[in-house]
Amino acid sequence: MAGKLYLVATPIGNLEDMTYRAVRILKEVDLIAAEDTRNSIRLLNHFDIKTPMTSYHEHNKYEKADELLSLLIEGKDIAEITDAGTPGISDPGEELVKKCYEAGIEVVPVPGACAAINALVASGQPTRRFAFEAFLPADKKEKSRTLDELKNETRTIIIYEAPHRLVRTLRELTEALGDREATICRELTKTHETFFKTTLNEALSYYADNEPKGECIIVIRGLSKDEVDEKNRAKWNELSVPEHIKYYMEQGLDKKEATKLVAKDRGVSKRDIYEYTIDI
Repeated sequence: MAGKLYLVATPIGNLEDMTYRAVRILKEVDLIAAEDTRNSIRLLNHFDIKTPMTSYHEHNKYEKADELLSLLIEGKDIAEITDAGTPGISDPGEELVKKCYEAGIEVVPVPGACAAINALVASGQPTRRFAFEAFLPADKKEKSRTLDELKNETRTIIIYEAPHRLVRTLRELTEALGDREATICRELTKTHETFFKTTLNEALSYYADNEPKGECIIVIRGLSKDEVDEKNRAKWNELSVPEHIKYYMEQGLDKKEATKLVAKDRGVSKRDIYEYTIDI
């Protein structure tokens, strides 16, 4: 009979956030796959967990996933843990889970701490809909594309950042998104935990003069529908009405459909647009 893969969330700073179930599972499984065994041994020692560990991290996640999968198929139960938080959320885990599904291995989540969710619910920003971006890409072109996609995002945006890159990232976000409401969350669950509800521009000014310390999460308010409509109208107003109509007609729409869309884009009636179609 095949074993099970347990995805065990671990504390992100405060050891009291470890759940009873997580401790029990880590004691019962045959092997723990840890992102950094040197870091995780302190957690295991604190809770008197004697289960053997093996390393499973970003740099060996493909070949090691095959090794772990073989053990699971043999019937071994394995728990995966990361340095902090929930496996698979901006940490290794996704690749192994994918292989388990392909092989018919049962995957069991053991819930617990997740920095993104803790930051969101305590940020004072809207929580019903959110977009988790983790760390922005290191590649400049990919980062530029990501920021461009976020310009009209209506959901609350969650971004992770290291303290030494916070000022640069706040500057890039301000340039790309404008001065949005934001909350800077630092050192979650730790002694110096802080939530700084402000704006991107004000946060940039503050941290330019006050060196940030500890891991940071930036929670940014999304645009309202009215703000998106206003931005879109501003974009379309850069075109003349005839140019706007031709834009849609060049995509294969007839004049009537193009006129309807132009009126909607500009927030006016079709009658206001019709006179521009006579010479097109």
